[in-house]
Formats: sequence, structure tokens, C-alpha cells
Amino acid sequence: MKIALGQINPTVGDFKGNAAKIIDFSRRAQADGAGLILFPELSVCGYPTLDLVERTSFVTHAREALDKITAETKGIAVVCGLPTPAQAETGKSVMNSAALLREGKIAFLQSKMLLPTYDVFDEMRNFAPAKSQVLFPFCGRQMALTICEDAWNDKHYWNKRLYTFDPVEALIHAGGNFLLNISASPFWMGKREVRRDMLATIARSYKVPVAMVNQVGGNDSLVFDGSSLVFDPSGNVIARGKSFEEDLVYFDSDKLTGEVHEQVEGEEASVYAALVLGTRDYVRKCGFKQVLIGLSGGIDSALTAVIAAEALGPENVIGVAMPSPYSSQGSIDDAATLAGNLGIRFELLPISEIFASYRKTLQPVFAGFKEDIAEENIQSRTRGALLMAMSNKFGALVLSTGNKSELGVGYCTLYGDMVGGLAVISDVPKTLVYRLSRYANSRKPVIPRSTMDKPPSAELRPDQKDSDSLPPYEVLDAILEDYVEDSHSAEQIASDRGFDRELVCKVIRMVERSEYKRQQAAPGLKISAKAFGYGRRFPIAAKSDV
Repeated sequence: MKIALGQINPTVGDFKGNAAKIIDFSRRAQADGAGLILFPELSVCGYPTLDLVERTSFVTHAREALDKITAETKGIAVVCGLPTPAQAETGKSVMNSAALLREGKIAFLQSKMLLPTYDVFDEMRNFAPAKSQVLFPFCGRQMALTICEDAWNDKHYWNKRLYTFDPVEALIHAGGNFLLNISASPFWMGKREVRRDMLATIARSYKVPVAMVNQVGGNDSLVFDGSSLVFDPSGNVIARGKSFEEDLVYFDSDKLTGEVHEQVEGEEASVYAALVLGTRDYVRKCGFKQVLIGLSGGIDSALTAVIAAEALGPENVIGVAMPSPYSSQGSIDDAATLAGNLGIRFELLPISEIFASYRKTLQPVFAGFKEDIAEENIQSRTRGALLMAMSNKFGALVLSTGNKSELGVGYCTLYGDMVGGLAVISDVPKTLVYRLSRYANSRKPVIPRSTMDKPPSAELRPDQKDSDSLPPYEVLDAILEDYVEDSHSAEQIASDRGFDRELVCKVIRMVERSEYKRQQAAPGLKISAKAFGYGRRFPIAAKSDV
């Protein structure tokens, strides 16, 4: 039988739009001769749902959308995901389920057993787990239908498993000879390779074909890459969906042949594509059309502007330069040149007079004190206020431009450069910012060379450089990777990297002291294994021994 993978981009809570997308893809697959089409996890309502599933109306609307899909896809069997009422004694009211729709009715319903509670996942908070799973017959096969995490506990792949039970193993031992997996598996660097190798291991170990359809698109901080896959029993890829865009992929369940679509390859290209997709979907799914970006002439705001222009079109991006007395003419020129190269609207709003007014007002209470970070932050907060004023006036979303290195150690200003509705590159370390900028320029040279070459500086005091306050970014980013993503101790980092232990401890203390800032930051797009945000939960008022 010809089977299709419907790799779609749903919006959480858009039952009408999601149902229309499922129906459209199903009809296209039927017209191309497919007898079955698979859609991602919770595709009827969008993923992640978070606490929305605790609303009875949300579950009711999901079932109504499913009924519409069932009625309008009678010529093809459809597997799609939705929340269903729970039949358990756990106190949880819903389950994460997959429904097989066939000839105008729900022919089979299977719920998820393994509910992840690590990193960005907290499904035990919202869902009751299935108590068991069963097979269903289809096109001469005994189909094992699993939902995302249910396939992520294979003893042949993981050295240390998170769960004692493996739904895949149980289903295969029960006679399953074809594994289906509907997923909403988010992207981060290296995730596609892990996913591919894990599923290939399952196919080889149990000598069964494996088909996985994955959600694509951005929902809040998460970006889903699609990259759907089908394997033969030897673990060879026989069908593959595109990365970072919707796709319809076909394969033959008997001949085990299929379409292999081109994917985005390379770390820089993949991260760039993820950031473009995440920005586009966040802005549009939140109901905005235009965005505002403060252009400093530096590399971070330049990369953010390049991503925004590609995601939304240059006509929907407004760049604003707000020079202070300490801004160099070179930085002002770089900001204007970038805007011209991108074709975005450019506004110049000098803040020197506003800054002088602040200083005059504060002079009586600041008398006797030297100028310090207080005066630096006034400049940053003035810029934030101007951006938010323009946001209110034009209905445009402000994109903050801080990177992961700065956010990690608190080298950023609350209510200043941190203002905004989305922090596009907040999970991108400074060293990767440069790599992504070079990649962007290799596609089309838009970032001025002088922006790439000059030493990083906030330009909030005379001759200021980032290196005045921070270690070299190559060192800082290595420490942050080891500490934030891998939870290594100061001693281990110093030993493994050959860094001075006191320097490592200093950086770690900066990370710990800045937790209050990060918890007030705009949502950021996750592209690493451990991003700042709700996937990394630490107390603010705490004393910790580094």
C-alpha cells in the first residue's frame, strides 16, 4: 500500500485551521493513490498544549474537529493525534492519543504510555498515561502505533534508559511487524542525527519497517524541524521529509521504497533555518505582521535583522538606530548600511538629549557618586522605552537581540536591551553568532564587513569593549556549554578545558546571580540541548556552592 506522511505545521488551539490542513493533505494523498496518511502528535490541536488541555472546552473542540476530519476523509485512512478524556484514576483528565479514522468512523484509538518530564517536557503534569497498548491490522500488517516518546526507550540504543517499560518492545513481541510513530519532536543541534540513529536501531534490532512523521513549525520557544523518516528492516532510510517546512512524503509499505526529499544540512545552515522558521511562526501565530529591531551596528542586532527580514519579508521589518554620546560613527554607519542592504525601513533616533535630561534629573540624588553602570543602563533603558513606544504606535513586535553568552552571565539590561516579545538569538552563543553571520553573508553579503571585524562593544562608555567585563567569548562559551548544557562542576570544567579554576568559578557565579534577569526575559528560540527558559528551572533566591 502507498502510505503518506503528512508533515504539517499546526497552531496550538487553531482547531479549524488544523483540521482544514489535515483534510487538505489527506485529499492530496488520496488523489495520489495513498491508502493511509499519518499526521504528527496532537496535530488536531497543536503541540505543546501545556495547561490548555485542562479546559474541558479545549478537549471538546478537539473532538469536534476530529469528527469533521472523519467525515471529510472517507476515501483514505487517517492517523492523527488529539487529547481524549482519560479513563484512569490518576486525577488527570486527559490522555495524549492517536486515532485511526477509516470510512467515516474512529476505527482505533491508542494513547501515549511514556510521558516525558525532562528539559522542556512536562507531560505528566497534564496527561494520564495509557495502561497498555495493542496492535491493529492494516494492509496485511500488524501495525504498532506509538506516540513520540514511546519510541525513545530502546535498550539497544540507550546506555541508560529513563523508563523501565518499552512500548515498542512489547508491541513487537505481541506480533507487531510494522512500527508507526507520530511525533512532535523539537529541534536542537544534533537532535536530527540522534532521532535518525535511534529509529534505525529499532528497525535493525526488531527487523521491522519504521515510519515516523514529525511536526514542523515554531510554537513559542520550540522549533519543530519535521525531517520525517521511514526505514526498512535493515535500518536504511527509504523515505524522508524536508526539514523546516511542510511536506507530503510517500512510501510503499510492501516494496519498501519511497521518496527521499532534500534536507537542510550542516550545523550553521540548520540553526539558521530553525531561527527563521521560529521567528516567522512566533510573529504570525501571535497575530503580528511587523517587527522592530534596535540596530546598534553590532553583530547581534545585525544577525537578528537578517533573520527577521528573511522570515517576514524586509517590508515588515523596522530597524531603529539610537545613538548615544558614546556611539561611534562607524556603528551608526554600519546600522544604516545593513538596513539598506536588507531593504528594511530605517529610523535614526538619537538619545543624547534624553540621556542628558535623565542625568540632570538624577544629579541631586547621584551627587558625590562616580558615573558607573547606572548611567550605562539609562542609555539602554531609554532605547528600550523608544522601541516599546514605536511598538505601541505601530502594532509591531519588538525583537530583542541579546545572545546566549550575554544572557548567561547577565551582561544585559533589564527593561533595556532585554525588552521585546521574542528573543531571537538568546540560545545562540556569541561564537555561533559569528558563524551564523558568516553563513548568512555566504548566501548574500548583507552584514557589513566592519560589523564582523570590530571588537564587540556595548558602547555605553568611552572606549568600552566586552572584553573589559568578560573573558574572551571562546572561553566564556566553552564554560557556559559545560556548565549550562552538561551540568559539569567548576573543577571538571577547569580540568577538562585547561582553564583557570577561579575564572571558571567567576563565570559560574555570574550565571547564578543572573537567574532573576533570565526569568524576566522574552521567550527565546531553542536551538541547543539546554536553553535558558522553561527547560532549565532554577530558583532565584538561593545560595549555591559552585
